[in-house]
Amino acid sequence: MENGHESRTLVVLETETAQVLPAPLDRRLVWMMAVACAFSIANLYYVQPLLALMGQSFRLSVNQIGGVATLMQLGFASGLLLVVPLGDRYPRRTLIVSLLVVVTLALLLVATSPTISVLSTAGFILGFATVVPQLLVPLAASQAAPFERGRVVGTVMSGLLIGILLARVVSGMIGALFGWRAVYWSAAVLMIVLALVLRFFLPADRQRSTMSYGQLLRSLGSLLRTELVLREAGIFYALSFGAFSAFWVTLTFFLQTPPYHYGSAVAGLFGLVGVVGALSASIVGRLADRFPVRSATGIALLIVLLSFFCMWLIGYWLWGLILGVILLDLGTQAVHVSNQTRIYSLNPDARNRLNTVYMVTGFIGGALGSFLGTWGWSLAGWNGVCSVGSLMLAAALAVYIINSKCMARKEAERAL
Repeated sequence: MENGHESRTLVVLETETAQVLPAPLDRRLVWMMAVACAFSIANLYYVQPLLALMGQSFRLSVNQIGGVATLMQLGFASGLLLVVPLGDRYPRRTLIVSLLVVVTLALLLVATSPTISVLSTAGFILGFATVVPQLLVPLAASQAAPFERGRVVGTVMSGLLIGILLARVVSGMIGALFGWRAVYWSAAVLMIVLALVLRFFLPADRQRSTMSYGQLLRSLGSLLRTELVLREAGIFYALSFGAFSAFWVTLTFFLQTPPYHYGSAVAGLFGLVGVVGALSASIVGRLADRFPVRSATGIALLIVLLSFFCMWLIGYWLWGLILGVILLDLGTQAVHVSNQTRIYSLNPDARNRLNTVYMVTGFIGGALGSFLGTWGWSLAGWNGVCSVGSLMLAAALAVYIINSKCMARKEAERAL
């Protein structure tokens, strides 16, 4: 790699008529993007194991300090909607490095917060700027050749998912040993290093759109109206991620009941099972390059549905619950990676806006799933949660089947 301007050689494939295709993307660059995604998204999740320590520091209850985590998530949602579309207007490398500088300043403000008001404000800014992965994934997709896009997106997504998983573990350990502020001091130093590395080694990309900022935001609705693939992918992600959220938001309740009688600490350990899903993202991406991507999405939706049947039937045995969690995580990540492979194959000049619409749709689905999960638990306990998840997946599969029939009918009409 030469200072972000790595030359892409061309490979000539000898067929009946020679085709000139771009060489595969440098694996070092792909893994650098994956690591960058892991480190940057981690900033959003360090807070979760630290809330009790923060509450003690400011003499607040866990419920009172919990608003900080909520503000971080709201900041992230705002950044998705207001910042990520700029990646279609301005060079992504410049945006990414600039955001990392803002993230660093926000981390320093969190680390030195004298009051809960300052901490809450810094938390919102931190969440707002922690949309770097949502710029890196489209950048990776745009740099990849069509025949390897699934693998590249899957690998970068693996980094993102591992970052989410390990952030909780690392921050909990550092917080217990050195205090919660040490976590954010360390993260600030890490972000400065990451900004310098990406400034020199991320590839430069061209300006893709001349739209004004207002036009970029208004075009989000237009993309949703005109792109059937985007609408379908958004529905699949919203419903599968909603079911995923319904499970995780109620798992602690379930583990506190017979036959388990476990505490919240054990529920946290179940998150380590998520390594399976994180590692599977790269494998799913490779499969998406070799087989019809939409078919892979349908199979992934079936796996998620199977996970809820599994947890309903044998979830009262620990091995059955673990099996269900593995299937749930594997299927959900497979839906996500195959969806992203599909939407990044649409308009190359609108990849960031496509990603914005897709991710915001998923965020809404996750919030809905969390609400329905707790509602299902209050009505019928674990059976209610499994019913909510199963119904959300059944709805996604119904959309899949209906759209498949519509597409088959249109193909038949074209053939006439």
